[in-house]
Amino acid sequence: MRKGNAPLLIFILILFGFGLWAVLPVDSERLGRQGLTLGLDLRGGSYLVYEADLSAKDPSQSDDDALEGVLGKIERRVNAYGVTEPIIQRQGHNRILVQLPGVKDIDEAVRLIGQTAELDFREIKLDEAGKPVLDEEGKEQWIKATGTGSDGKERELTGKYLKPNAQVVLEPQTNKPEVAFEWNEEGAILFEQITKRNLQKPLGIFLDNQLISAPTVQAVIKDRGVITGLNIDEARTLAIQLNSGSLDVPLKIIQEQDVDATLGADSLRKSLIAGAVGMVLLVLFMILYYRMSGFVAVCALAVYGALLLAIFKLVPITLTLPGIAALLLSLGMAVDANVLIFERMKEELRSGRTLGAAVETGFNRAWPAIRDSNITTFIACIVLFWFGGAMGAFMVRGFALTLFIGVAMSMFSAIIVTRTFLHFVTRAVTSPSAYGVQK
Repeated sequence: MRKGNAPLLIFILILFGFGLWAVLPVDSERLGRQGLTLGLDLRGGSYLVYEADLSAKDPSQSDDDALEGVLGKIERRVNAYGVTEPIIQRQGHNRILVQLPGVKDIDEAVRLIGQTAELDFREIKLDEAGKPVLDEEGKEQWIKATGTGSDGKERELTGKYLKPNAQVVLEPQTNKPEVAFEWNEEGAILFEQITKRNLQKPLGIFLDNQLISAPTVQAVIKDRGVITGLNIDEARTLAIQLNSGSLDVPLKIIQEQDVDATLGADSLRKSLIAGAVGMVLLVLFMILYYRMSGFVAVCALAVYGALLLAIFKLVPITLTLPGIAALLLSLGMAVDANVLIFERMKEELRSGRTLGAAVETGFNRAWPAIRDSNITTFIACIVLFWFGGAMGAFMVRGFALTLFIGVAMSMFSAIIVTRTFLHFVTRAVTSPSAYGVQK
């Protein structure tokens, strides 16, 4: 082995060790990540597609700004709810894709994401005699609660004046959940006026025009309050919605799907079995046909596999069934690169070159074919990734991204790892017959 290859060999072995340490066991929490990230088709969960009504946006906003605002608020809601590795992406002009791995209650997901969460306060409408005005059904009528703002203008008290620190608390005496909220400076001015004129009267709290609570005002309140009448799940969802802010435009769900995790587990199991069988056959073929070169290739592929899985875990890359297919395809391309190198190397050995010269010449002659085929694959991956995003086919994007990374790693495996290992082996095993060449 040439002196220059020794540091490279040590570097490769360190990388290999790091890859194994990061990946094994697969469900470890090393480096802050717990296992490989699996997509909906493997893990199960909720798949939702929303359509935004952009005609209802603020006229001062562009369509893109309004949709980006909605995306950000949905993401904050989902993250606060505790969903791991959600996928929230824009589809076309006015659609939003939401994938929630592990969330089985699709109705709960719809409530969390799709509500506009427009909170407002209302007081009972009174007649000239000070008595409540009733509607046709004999129920009390509510009117928007207003106050005079710091600028002297009349303003409605809504959720836009809330600080983003609402939280679920338990009422000490009854142990029932409440949502505690706090007003900003402007909201405190309005709330003080409203509670002052509604002492010993109910103050209605409405969420998306639905009455959720009507507590009786016991004292003048300025900057804080609570919302009662909710169960623990409703209180948690409301706190998340209030903290993330109301959605800028209404959303209409146009597609919803509950992906069964059992189907995903079965698909993953079959994929792993197929991959294991293919790997065993591949190892046998490479060693039996190429002998020592085949053994070197198997060692290089082990390094390739460890580093690739480490990248998928640490970035992270979400693995789906198409992604696993891309992974196996990139493995095939890594083997193909090794086959090209070994065949060129055997040709050089048959022509009488020494092992060292045959290795160098074999790599140099195989490199143009490896380079051109991989560049073609890179171009195809870029095209698939772009079209997948434009058409909303995110499984295609996942396939393209996984294949791109896999092929890039296969080039590193074939050109750097295999070459370094061969330089080491050819110093120890010098017989051409050990490399499949009979003289």
